[in-house]
Amino acid sequence: MATGKDRQKQLAREHHERQMARRLEREQRAKRMAIIGSTVGVIVVVGGIVAAVALLGGGDSKTDAAATAQPSDTAVPSASASATPAAGPKPYDAKTGTCDYVADKSGGVVKDVGLPPKKVKLKPATRTMTLDTNLGDIVVQLDNAKAPCTVNSLAFLAEKKFYDGSKCHRLGSAQFPMLQCGDPQAKADGKGESDGAGGPGYVMGEENLTGATYKRGVMAMAKTQAPGTTGSQFFLVFGDLQLTPDYTPVGTITKGLDILDKVNKAGVITPGQDGTGAPKETVVIKDVTFSGKS
Repeated sequence: MATGKDRQKQLAREHHERQMARRLEREQRAKRMAIIGSTVGVIVVVGGIVAAVALLGGGDSKTDAAATAQPSDTAVPSASASATPAAGPKPYDAKTGTCDYVADKSGGVVKDVGLPPKKVKLKPATRTMTLDTNLGDIVVQLDNAKAPCTVNSLAFLAEKKFYDGSKCHRLGSAQFPMLQCGDPQAKADGKGESDGAGGPGYVMGEENLTGATYKRGVMAMAKTQAPGTTGSQFFLVFGDLQLTPDYTPVGTITKGLDILDKVNKAGVITPGQDGTGAPKETVVIKDVTFSGKS
């Protein structure tokens, strides 16, 4: 017969196991990259949506754009902090014209294609990126002058075919209007618990944050809540997102907003607590091309 002391030990053990399970769940969610923390949780969406993009990063839930509507995952969502401000990547060095790309220590799923070249140029001031998707072209004018390290990284990943065949894994709602892409391993079928955890194996510092807003037509980079955690994931805004200026606004969509509207209208497969989820209208990035040499 179990004694009172045995019962106390059992309860204590069960309590510890529940704590560890919750901790593991939080860590896994955090690795999915949020927009705002990685989702709104990965992203931490400011303004009451704390979850949707954590990331884009892609929230406590998925790269945080969706955790509380803050794109982590990314958004975001709360992807695990892979670098601290002290040890993380440095900003663009205007004196040497170089960028700092450092290894991502978060433990996410990596598609390793190496590191981008550190030397970059601020001219031309803009470059054009075309996402050839199964639903048509999405064209973005990238701000090379204000976000040179980010544009350089995107061009490098495109050259390495990093995004080819990848699926946009996270769609927001009217409260969190964004589509998060850039995880080459995402299944985007409503079942992939690891969606939003993929990246290139390196991170960089955020750029162009002064006065940053996330209005309809903006393309920005997903990250975790920690600074210096921008990787390959990005989010495309088809409404007005009330986010804090923590996610690199890298460009403006000049073609393809109608595609995003169509995807948004179809909705998500299985909405999470923050309302985000894999889009019913699958978006596959077949190829990414650049024009305007730097």
